[in-house]
Amino acid sequence: MEYKSNELLICIASRQMEDGTSAFIGTGIPMLAAALAKRMHAPNLVPLFEFGGIGGTLEHLPLGVGDSKTFYKAFAALGICDLMETAQRGMVDYGFLGGAQIDPYGNLNSTCIGPHDRPKVRLPGSGGANDIGSSCWKTIAVMQHTARRFVPKLDFLTTAGYLTGPGAREAAGLPKGTGPYRVVSNLALLGYDEATCRMKLLATNPGVTVQQVIENTGFELIVPDKVGVNEPPTERELTLLRNDIDPTHLYV
Repeated sequence: MEYKSNELLICIASRQMEDGTSAFIGTGIPMLAAALAKRMHAPNLVPLFEFGGIGGTLEHLPLGVGDSKTFYKAFAALGICDLMETAQRGMVDYGFLGGAQIDPYGNLNSTCIGPHDRPKVRLPGSGGANDIGSSCWKTIAVMQHTARRFVPKLDFLTTAGYLTGPGAREAAGLPKGTGPYRVVSNLALLGYDEATCRMKLLATNPGVTVQQVIENTGFELIVPDKVGVNEPPTERELTLLRNDIDPTHLYV
């Protein structure tokens, strides 16, 4: 079956979540990815939404993190402070993030392009992104892959990744063992080198070459000898996305 680029992003993101884990979910692609994961391979995934929904079934696609559908058949309906505290207690496995810029260590900028006081572009800001990036065990960034977004140095640090490298998160007071885990882009799936904490290429998307990924990355990317290729969406994944999860095509 033919598929769109955002459908591939959703499928790859959904495959990163395991059954029996918890995930801090944001608006858009993360919602569809979580809903798809629950239907495909992770029925016991517990989604958490910023405005207090914990464990909603995602039978109906929410329009945002404060939508009443995030509370549908949920375990609990709490508030934003309760959700952030849950992450700070180490009870959230995955956290989804986005941003205008990402650097080699997984630090993210969603605040401004250009100098902070006189920016070229003022962006939405952190919201809960800094809290999610600071407290969740593994963060997954969903990004469009261009050299303007994958940059050697951020214009502004909104959300901490591995900061300046090994040991920097812990030195800043963030929990040991937390941090960036994956980057899902329209070109590839990326992870991080354990020794250097720098971003590395794991797998290219169908039809994308390693060279294309390198050319669209504004910093030196770690490229191992063996690079995989992400599987395209299956017929079942696409059918669920189009007919069950997002039947009115709000996102797909």
